[in-house]
Amino acid sequence: MAQRDIGFNDTHSKIIGYLLWLFGFTGAHRFYYGKPVTGTIWFLTLGLFGIGWLIDVFLIPAMDRQADFRFRAGPTSYTLAWILLTFLGVFGIHRLYMGKWITGVIYLFTGGLFLIGVLYDFWTLNDQISLKHARRGL
Repeated sequence: MAQRDIGFNDTHSKIIGYLLWLFGFTGAHRFYYGKPVTGTIWFLTLGLFGIGWLIDVFLIPAMDRQADFRFRAGPTSYTLAWILLTFLGVFGIHRLYMGKWITGVIYLFTGGLFLIGVLYDFWTLNDQISLKHARRGL
């Protein structure tokens, strides 16, 4: 599909969205697309008892478009940051990738600040990256 208009952001990947959907009963794909409230609900209810998880397979393209319009593109890859958070969050690797060296080292030595920091990042990672891009004027 061609770019919709000048300034189009392609911040998130449908492929990663669908891969995370495989674990969607944990809300992973919803967190990735910037929907932390429903991501938490999916996590606590196993994808709304599996029903919401099944429906989401059809909603991912819309969630991807919404994320592309909502978040600002720039040099820091949302997809890479999310992969690092998901698999190495307790070690702070995603924070080091974003240039947040002090908190990255703190996460490294405290298990993601006792997992509370990792949970915070699941709720806010998209906004953290978008704000970083906005500050750079991109």
